[in-house]
Amino acid sequence: MGHVFDAKEEVYQALARRLNKNPVGAPVNETLMEILYRLYSETEALVGSKFPLLPMPLKKIAGVVGINAEELKRTLDGMADKGLVLDLPRRDSTYYMLAPMVVGFFEYTFMRVREEVNMKELAELFESYFAGDGVREEIFGGSTKMFKTLVYESVIPTAVETEVLSYERASEIIRRSGGGALSMCSCRHKAGHLGKACDAPVEDVCTSLGGAAEWLISRGLAKQATVDDLLRVLDRTEKLGLVHLGDNVLNKPAYICHCCGCCCGVLRSINESGISSVHASNFIPVLNSDLCTGCGTCVEACHIRAIVTEDNNMPSVNEESCIGCGVCASECPNEALIMSRRVSLHTPPQNKQEQFIRIAGEKGRLKS
Repeated sequence: MGHVFDAKEEVYQALARRLNKNPVGAPVNETLMEILYRLYSETEALVGSKFPLLPMPLKKIAGVVGINAEELKRTLDGMADKGLVLDLPRRDSTYYMLAPMVVGFFEYTFMRVREEVNMKELAELFESYFAGDGVREEIFGGSTKMFKTLVYESVIPTAVETEVLSYERASEIIRRSGGGALSMCSCRHKAGHLGKACDAPVEDVCTSLGGAAEWLISRGLAKQATVDDLLRVLDRTEKLGLVHLGDNVLNKPAYICHCCGCCCGVLRSINESGISSVHASNFIPVLNSDLCTGCGTCVEACHIRAIVTEDNNMPSVNEESCIGCGVCASECPNEALIMSRRVSLHTPPQNKQEQFIRIAGEKGRLKS
């Protein structure tokens, strides 16, 4: 699809440049432009292109954008329905934030079935975009990651259980949240439109928590879920051997994903580009060779090919690439893999603000 460069084209180009200014940006290329043409109306693109970098109330945004508040409110509500804008309640006001691509309008596009857009075409475009030059490096390549691995609690050795902090335990994160929401897995939904989806669940599997859950529910992107509902999903996905990836923050994490190496954009970045896209858990599998029979179950279970079989049929763990999810230890029929505490422990940023400040600082996007 070709486009004559005119005033309309410049509006979408300006939107693309604005999206790329986020802490986690979106490198501008022709594929990104094709995505934006399909998701944003020209008016929405104009508003998005002028959006402040920080969340702001309606009147301030109206002043920046140059549209009266009443008209702008209608536009922003429509954008929020499409997952292009987040409307966040704060005290007696509502603050608006332009949704980034990830975690943002990519997920919100594929968290549901939409009739007004060609989902297969969008799936093909996003697939092409994420594989483009520099895109995965921008989204996942920094020192501070958006995601952290949550180890299977069932394989944590009894001797170190008391040392494991709440931010390392998916079950504790869920209990502390008081409940949340369940939605469609956007990655597997996209893969389904490409004819590449695996057998892992798509519906009611992506876990969101706190304010993120409330927003998704309000916009019809997720279903409300109790703590017990979320714990059942956690248990179900462990039985399926999926990887738990959580929001890389200490306080009030927004989500926990249950991921596979074939569909998940985070794990695929490791498999296809060798990018360290996620903070590893504070555990690493260690082999007890006396118990290992060389059956290869752990090799097959690993979603990122961090375990290989040596010439003697014994498995070998690549400690640099292993993310410490515990799937291999859980699947081992002889309990020959023991999850051992890493020497160097990862402590996430305190909250989303600190996380984004770190990411922006690492990319030189903080204003002096």
